Amino acid sequence: MTFAGKQAIVTGAGSGIGAALCRALAAAGAEVLCTDVDAAAAEATARGIDARAAHLDVTDAAAVQGAVDDVVACAGRLDLMFNNAGISWGGDTELLTLDQWNAIIDINIRGVVHGVAAAYPQMIRQGGGHIVNTASMAGLTAAGLVTSYVMTKHAVVGLSQALRSEAAAHGVGVLAVCPGAVETPILDKGAIGGFVGRNYYLGARGMAKAYDADRLAQDTLRAVERNKAILVRPRSAHGAWLFARLAPGLMGRMATRFVAQQRAGQQTGAVGADSG
Repeated sequence: MTFAGKQAIVTGAGSGIGAALCRALAAAGAEVLCTDVDAAAAEATARGIDARAAHLDVTDAAAVQGAVDDVVACAGRLDLMFNNAGISWGGDTELLTLDQWNAIIDINIRGVVHGVAAAYPQMIRQGGGHIVNTASMAGLTAAGLVTSYVMTKHAVVGLSQALRSEAAAHGVGVLAVCPGAVETPILDKGAIGGFVGRNYYLGARGMAKAYDADRLAQDTLRAVERNKAILVRPRSAHGAWLFARLAPGLMGRMATRFVAQQRAGQQTGAVGADSG
């Protein structure tokens, strides 16, 4: 795939990975609709790349369908659907309220489902396209204190892999993006209790610093060009994924030890970045 003239929608485009994807797509010549629940943030992203912006709450299936219909009405097709919007909660699972469980399910799982339900039939009708779902290394491995996030990202990976096996017959590609810690606002949001997200996510992936969002966006476009099934970045995250597949029992014990270290650090106010 080349991106010049392609029609793309990016959800969660107001910041982080979403904004970086919009910049990379525009630089590659795509026509981008930047969407976000924060309309002002989406507009700021769009202004920087001379693109269109729209308010979009991905939990509203009709609104997601409307965004797809709008692009198709204007351009005649939709080539790329980036289901990127997401949130995270971090802290002991027993502290999560049902409202918080429902919020992360609605955004991280149903938001992706709504994007697929709106875009995939259109791509079948036109004979091609590509769906890109932002998951996480949390969708390939698992450790506590981000249990609800892990659950949702495993769902996104499973959806992506299963859909890919169907979509190939229609000329539609599906990619699950599974990065380690990326330098985005999500690292510093969603804390419950004494949870320190930045330290947790970096420590869980053995990373000295978070991966650059613009670099991940470029990696993502290359993965789309090559029709890859899963993208894992950076190299340390790829190593952790391989280790988890080869030695799941040992990985589980290391995850238990890592969670204990994080809890101890929260209690002392000195959470470290031990890998595990």
